[in-house]
Amino acid sequence: MPNTVIAVDGLSKRYRLGHAARHDTLRDALAHRLSAPWRWLRRSRTTEAAAEKPQDQGPAVGGPWSRGPSPEDFWALRDVSFEVQRGEVLGVIGRNGAGKSTLLKILSRITEPTTGRVALRGRVASLLEVGTGFHSELSGRENVFLNGAILGMSRTEIRRKFDEIVAFAEVERFLDTPVKHYSSGMYVRLAFAVAAHLEPEILIVDEVLAVGDVQFQQKCLGKMQAVSRDEGRTVLFVSHQTDAVRALCDRCLWLSEGHITRDGDVHGVIRAYMDSGAALAPAAVVGARGTRLTASTATPTADGAGLSLVLEFESASVLHAPHIGLVIRDSDRRPVLGTNTQMHAPVQSASPSQRQRVTVLIPFLPLHGDDYHVSVYLGDHDEHLLTVDEAVQFRWTPPRPVLHRPPLKDIGPVNTTIEWKFLTP
Repeated sequence: MPNTVIAVDGLSKRYRLGHAARHDTLRDALAHRLSAPWRWLRRSRTTEAAAEKPQDQGPAVGGPWSRGPSPEDFWALRDVSFEVQRGEVLGVIGRNGAGKSTLLKILSRITEPTTGRVALRGRVASLLEVGTGFHSELSGRENVFLNGAILGMSRTEIRRKFDEIVAFAEVERFLDTPVKHYSSGMYVRLAFAVAAHLEPEILIVDEVLAVGDVQFQQKCLGKMQAVSRDEGRTVLFVSHQTDAVRALCDRCLWLSEGHITRDGDVHGVIRAYMDSGAALAPAAVVGARGTRLTASTATPTADGAGLSLVLEFESASVLHAPHIGLVIRDSDRRPVLGTNTQMHAPVQSASPSQRQRVTVLIPFLPLHGDDYHVSVYLGDHDEHLLTVDEAVQFRWTPPRPVLHRPPLKDIGPVNTTIEWKFLTP
């Protein structure tokens, strides 16, 4: 079809576990031998000894053809087929190890499939991990031109977009500094700005946006929406943050163990994904700087009219100015309350530490009886570190009968008093 820009047919990718390294080119083989000459000499001597060994004593053990344990096939993808139309925004979700990154690497032409076919119509820009396509010794300015050249753009085209890229990335002061001195957030801001503004027909974005701060994530989502809606370009967006997938995408692909489990309307697919229990357990979600949510509880207040939440986080590095947010959703995954520590002052400040504990008291929670779940996020200064969907769930029973329940379309965000307090871990 003329509007199909990505066509994937029977795509599979196999890795051989337990194999010695294979050298695809003569240069690789020579480099391997020169890097380990003593190992090569030892194997040569073993070969000679094996040749002189009497036949009735059996084969030599540990000879040059010995590979240790038998190799095992691991299929990261198996018989994956789908199409993406021009201007479509496709979300891809799934647990770690489901095959998401392998799929994107194949679509980005970083790795080859074992079987199957991929047809791409148009220029592809990928943002798969921090530093993708950047040379650490070059400045931000030089990397903008380098990336543009990789995408096949002329110097004139890059100059035309240059000011817009720099303004979007907000790195003007550091433009002539080598990017090896950039923070992870600065790296991602510039990398996304380049990928989104240099006019690729297909934009592929992985979980890397989680490194940026909340405001920049919203800015990126807005840019991707504009790229698809106004410019007719195609976006593939992979994320564990189902909130972002739901906000950006109309269609979603759920991968599990290398297979497509479900492909369809984003709300239906995400609900099935959450209901299946396939989403990562809160403690298994690891964010930037090794951050994790280690504990989360939700308890009704003594009078039954409110809710008390306790959240505990830990990090591999010290959190100096942590800020925490949460979103409460009903059983239909509609947000009914969203708040964070920066919206409510004063909040007792947290002491710099690798562990943080915070209580959230909502004295009056005007909700209808339903099952609710809470998604939480953690940041430090302007850096977004961690988002955990369904960190805690609770069933809500109103303290008194609700005489009138308005139609679903009339239910809006809850406005109520919220008290935050950081506690000593």
